[in-house]
Amino acid sequence: MVHPVYADLPTTIFEVMSGLARDNGAINLGQGFPDEPGPRAVRERAALEAVEGYNQYPPMRGLPQLREAAARHYAAFQGLDLDGLAEITVTSGATEALAAAFLSLISPGDEVVLFQPLYDAYLPMVRRCGGIPRLATLQPPHFRIDRPMLDGVFSERTKLVVLNNPVNPAATLWADEDLALLAEYCVRHDAIAVCDEVWEQITFDGRRFKPLMAFPGMRERTVKIGSAGKMFALTGWKVGFLCAAPALMKALAGAHQFLTFTTPPNLQAAVAWGLDNSPDWFAQMPVDLQRSRDRLASGLEAEGFKVLPAAGTYFLNVDLAASGIDEGDADFCLRAVKDHGIAAIPISAFYETEAPIHLIRLCFAKRDETLDAGIERLARAKGTGSPRR
Repeated sequence: MVHPVYADLPTTIFEVMSGLARDNGAINLGQGFPDEPGPRAVRERAALEAVEGYNQYPPMRGLPQLREAAARHYAAFQGLDLDGLAEITVTSGATEALAAAFLSLISPGDEVVLFQPLYDAYLPMVRRCGGIPRLATLQPPHFRIDRPMLDGVFSERTKLVVLNNPVNPAATLWADEDLALLAEYCVRHDAIAVCDEVWEQITFDGRRFKPLMAFPGMRERTVKIGSAGKMFALTGWKVGFLCAAPALMKALAGAHQFLTFTTPPNLQAAVAWGLDNSPDWFAQMPVDLQRSRDRLASGLEAEGFKVLPAAGTYFLNVDLAASGIDEGDADFCLRAVKDHGIAAIPISAFYETEAPIHLIRLCFAKRDETLDAGIERLARAKGTGSPRR
């Protein structure tokens, strides 16, 4: 018999909508991957390392040069003082890092605080480890927390808190006062924070990302997770980072060694090189994405859509109800992809309970012509045009 957590688990909404996009020849503004191929110099370095570099098993914890480069990167961008060799482990993507964190830190019966909307991998992994989810619901359009909300989910059995920042799919950046409040509750309840911060490099309008690890009391109780795939727009590379104090890292690395064990050495070497040699990329990439965000938002607003603010990530959300569309998010997305050739993601898929059904998520990490065509097709789906022939 299969495990009940996975026996009836549906196919992820991203795979469903991308499959429908392929089947219907649709523009895919659903799944979060960019049109552009990522920085050429980093890709060329990966090719060079594959041909001329080392291609046997690298160290289980990751290439030392990558772990040290990641520590330098986080020092420069976030002011963190990490020991690359003692406090960073390289993983095969951030999802593997999450799995290692949950497997090593959750025992059956432990309560785990999560904030919905949430990445759909969290709940199955927490439950497979025997954890008991305690869900706090963030409400659009601002997706903020407060004391009553935290009082409702924290208890003496709280072992872990899972934080996504910037938030996918809300496209919000946690305010400093919200992070400080969450840190206060983690310290009070002696809880460990697992911080999924894969979008940390992608923030807009002059906002600066601040990691929960930097708040008082959190340095020794935080697991920070990053993604080179998101940093360099190379989502298929699956190179991630686990960052934690040595006492936590011992357990995290122990779980990692029996998951993927290691990650392709040429990709690790290329990421290490890129972290130290890509200042122009890190300066320009969010600027270009902000321009794409504004292009999509302004185009949609011109067609009568209500667009929610987007402070980070590749995404923005549209409020269907406020746009005059009397249709649930899932029904709208299915009709849009099948009849109008445009794929989006219903936000209700990111909730287990209390799901709003009036929001859809769109990815703007696309070329201008793709965004413009997407706007035109969404306008038809809204009712201002005819279905495709």
